[in-house]
Amino acid sequence: MPIETSMSVARFLSFFGTASAIFGFGWVHATQIDPTTYDPIGTSVFPWTVLFVAGVLAGLYAMGLPELATSRRSVVGSTVLALAGSIVFVSLFQLLLGTPLLPRSVVGVGGFLVLPVQLLAWNVADDRQRLAAAKEQVVLLAEPDGASDLVTDLTGQVERPATIAVHLTPDEVDGSFVDDDVVLRSIEDAGASVLILDVAAQAVPRIVRQAAAAHEAGIRIRTLSLFTEEYLGKLPVTELERVSLLFDIGELHRARYNRLKRLVDIMFAVLLLVPLAMVVPVVIAGNVLSNRGPLLFRQDRIGKGGQPFEIFKFRSMLPYDGPSTWTQVEDSRVTTFGRFMRRTHLDELPQVVNILRGDLSLVGPRPEQANYVDELREKIPFYDVRHLVRPGLTGWAQVKYQYGATEQDAVEKLQYEFYYLRHQSLMLDARIIARTARAVVGQQGR
Repeated sequence: MPIETSMSVARFLSFFGTASAIFGFGWVHATQIDPTTYDPIGTSVFPWTVLFVAGVLAGLYAMGLPELATSRRSVVGSTVLALAGSIVFVSLFQLLLGTPLLPRSVVGVGGFLVLPVQLLAWNVADDRQRLAAAKEQVVLLAEPDGASDLVTDLTGQVERPATIAVHLTPDEVDGSFVDDDVVLRSIEDAGASVLILDVAAQAVPRIVRQAAAAHEAGIRIRTLSLFTEEYLGKLPVTELERVSLLFDIGELHRARYNRLKRLVDIMFAVLLLVPLAMVVPVVIAGNVLSNRGPLLFRQDRIGKGGQPFEIFKFRSMLPYDGPSTWTQVEDSRVTTFGRFMRRTHLDELPQVVNILRGDLSLVGPRPEQANYVDELREKIPFYDVRHLVRPGLTGWAQVKYQYGATEQDAVEKLQYEFYYLRHQSLMLDARIIARTARAVVGQQGR
């Protein structure tokens, strides 16, 4: 079975099987088990069952099932966490409303049935040799620098897996003694399904003729820029200035999206006020024990339109009044309790206030300090494009790239931010929120 087909089957089993298991047991409970019997659809139990199922499915996606599980143990652990979150959610509502919303057996047994479903889905998805073979074989026609960067990028977190099977430079293909079928022969020998051409390769007639023949034979042709965008989820730095004005940005060019996005921001921020209030006493106690100093960290950042605003965080570093510097991984200024907050992202919770004030959005490019922005503006003329939208609590660059602590990291992250600006939508925002939740659960803090 082709890898794309097997992964589609696994996802179908994971999500449709989960919904079927819970709804199925709910129907059996209503018609066969409960002594009073009741209509499984015509009562208030049904909408709460739908909400419970939606919560479980969201939890499964956030935990990366079935694709990201590496063992049966991780399947079990991830499934239990996804179920626990939904059960706690429903239980809190039952406690607040003072009435049972779902029969306990529907929650318990229905949830228990989800586990074998997830194990089955994982078995369909988990074939390491097939997964390795599933990486699309690619023939790359590019200058050495571009090829080196692409090879490195493909070893990281990608949107679609691929391997550079053959790399040829434009000069090698256009040499006087090279036959006119070298590209086609390389594609055939490698079993490649994609041919990538950089800007230099697109200017060579001999390469373009062979690319046209490959296209007729069913091989997909991509420019280096389009391949990077489609497979890696970013725009290459060499293309940033050229394309900086050549796409619509949701917040600027789609008024309905802008309004919906703001509405979603407010709804999430109001919900997050509850955990913020619950965490404050914990942070106060942690500060007393191993993080002496002010509760909050305040700092000026650059927001939408290049306007400064004051961002709020729980302080995680030793009080410091000197000039700001890039925060390093395992920074010595981070306190013991501060390291815990960073790892669990608790230090970010006060930014809920920034979201309600309109300084931040839930999703968008992360705001930088003014002095860093001034430096990056001088070195990257198109850097200010990221300030056309409201900055975010989380963003595409944050879920795709490791914590950045240098100017080069800022350039790398900008490639992902341009991808976000180009594809900005509620669906992409939802994907980013889900991946952020996955990172928080996995404690992938800095």
